[in-house]
Amino acid sequence: KAMCSGKLQTGLLVAGYFVYLLVGAAVFQALERTAEKQEKMAAAQMKEAFLQSFRQLTVVEMEQFMKNLTEAIQNGVYPVGNESQFEESNWDFSNSFFFAGTVVSTIGYGTLHPRTVGGQIFCVFFALFGIPLNIVFLHRVGKMLSLLCKKLGKFLYEKGMRKKKIKFLTLLFFLATGILVFLCLPSVFFQITEGWSYSEGIYFAFITLSTIGFGDYVVGKQSGRNYFSYYRVLVAIWILFGLAWIALLFNL
Repeated sequence: KAMCSGKLQTGLLVAGYFVYLLVGAAVFQALERTAEKQEKMAAAQMKEAFLQSFRQLTVVEMEQFMKNLTEAIQNGVYPVGNESQFEESNWDFSNSFFFAGTVVSTIGYGTLHPRTVGGQIFCVFFALFGIPLNIVFLHRVGKMLSLLCKKLGKFLYEKGMRKKKIKFLTLLFFLATGILVFLCLPSVFFQITEGWSYSEGIYFAFITLSTIGFGDYVVGKQSGRNYFSYYRVLVAIWILFGLAWIALLFNL
């Protein structure tokens, strides 16, 4: 009964955690997408006005244009190409889910952030409840993985191995497996999808899973590259389970 109850609690926690992220993604998308579209239209108009009169611009007007352009880029608006590119949103569901995941995991790349008052207020409350929920989720997943450690240790103990050696081999096994699954293989995937070098993929994976999150490398932001649907959702899930692996290593 205790085992069934534990499995039920784990299942409910995992389901509730992902429902929380899905709801957060939907709210961020609803709050931010319209404002982003207005910013993109303003950036397009600014670009058009510049192209029509750049020969007659004064120094002050040129500096103002550069300031407006810098602000647009900081807000995730890149006025490059034709108007068809403005249909692509930084706040589609995939990007919104990715943003929600980076909020509760406290990575905070800084390349995407809410601009509306409603989005900013919601972000405060979403993080307020989401960060503790994320800690509980990682603890539970780490606990499940630690059970695998115990089973592995029991198997080795039955083979006549000493306890100290078992602890060392268990740690080594999960360290090597985690490095392969959460660092080495994803870096190949990022190399193919993002066009980065393999070392850049390793760098991004480590900076992300350590929750440093500089924001100098972020997935799904390369202009001119076609990403498959829900690419960033998969990356967000990789981040969450990668953080659970790191939590397990600390426990070990």
